[in-house]
Amino acid sequence: MLFATLLARVPDVREGLDLDNGSLGLLLLAIAAGSVLALPSAGRFVERWGAATVVRGGAVLSAIGMVSAGVCAQETVGSVAGTAVGLFTYGVGTGVWDVAMNVEGAEVERRLRRTVMPRFHAGWSLGSVAGAGGGVAATAFGVPIAAHLVALALVSLVATLTAAAWFLPVASKRSEPGRRPARSAWAESRTLLVGVMVLTFALAEGIANDWLSLAIIDGHETPRWVGVAGFTLFVAAMTSGRLVGPVVLDRHGRVPVLWTASAAVAAGALLTVLGGHPVLIALGVVTWGLGASLGFPVGMSAAADDPARAAARVSVVSTIGYGGFLGGPPLVGHLADLAGTLDALLVVVVLMVPAALSAAAARPLRAAA
Repeated sequence: MLFATLLARVPDVREGLDLDNGSLGLLLLAIAAGSVLALPSAGRFVERWGAATVVRGGAVLSAIGMVSAGVCAQETVGSVAGTAVGLFTYGVGTGVWDVAMNVEGAEVERRLRRTVMPRFHAGWSLGSVAGAGGGVAATAFGVPIAAHLVALALVSLVATLTAAAWFLPVASKRSEPGRRPARSAWAESRTLLVGVMVLTFALAEGIANDWLSLAIIDGHETPRWVGVAGFTLFVAAMTSGRLVGPVVLDRHGRVPVLWTASAAVAAGALLTVLGGHPVLIALGVVTWGLGASLGFPVGMSAAADDPARAAARVSVVSTIGYGGFLGGPPLVGHLADLAGTLDALLVVVVLMVPAALSAAAARPLRAAA
């Protein structure tokens, strides 16, 4: 919800700071920079202080960053540097928060002895819709950006601190007496392959988030509302896939489901680009969304199979996976300049080849179980 709210108020940031699009893009990179720098260390923080403490710390940093960005981006202050520091702080907070909550989610899943991780990730989709909707309403009623972001930051902080009080203790490396010191998770082939799988699915999701509406509008020459409706349909399919996914995963297993999901993403992208008829395009968007919904949460579960190494491995897989959200927009933007926005989406079909090849790495670790 925090992230979608920030994106919804980007036009106000541009206006308040009097930036052109290029400068605005560089400013928004501060979020990504903070997250990428924080993610590799987040696993160590979880091992040392526990998931609940790290989530609390991440929530505090995210709230401070939101408040700073909101105050500095309003026209009466107009501080680009202050806004950048705020966005960077928010990025650090959300980076460490992300790893810690996935480690905690894996612990809940392990104790329940059934799959629930995709349903936790459905919260991201629901929060995105809520944040975007709140941003539209706040903008429509002329709510100042500072008041909006400060209020939301405080609400989210209270909610997260309250929720973290219910977290379970998570095992650490110290809980395994007699085991030799483990090598870095960055040197483990399985962890890296899971990271590659997550990266490809994150690219499939991120490319749709950033480019699907525009591609439908430009490539199929549709009214603007049709492109927005296409993106909404994609988000709805993603959310549905994550809500229903645990039942399918428990029945058929991770690897067959990931193979099917990669095929669904490829088929959906092909239908979206080449379908021609509105019904086929809509079917393609839904198929793409359903297929893309499970890669990231399954990767988090796979990384956390061994509770003693969960934090370090989730940190590595998250760091690799978030490269998809960073690399997707410029990759498709470059391809769109060469081949057109709609045809550029076909890169998703190619990405599903390494997704399928690396999916076997997500097979559960029986020894850990």
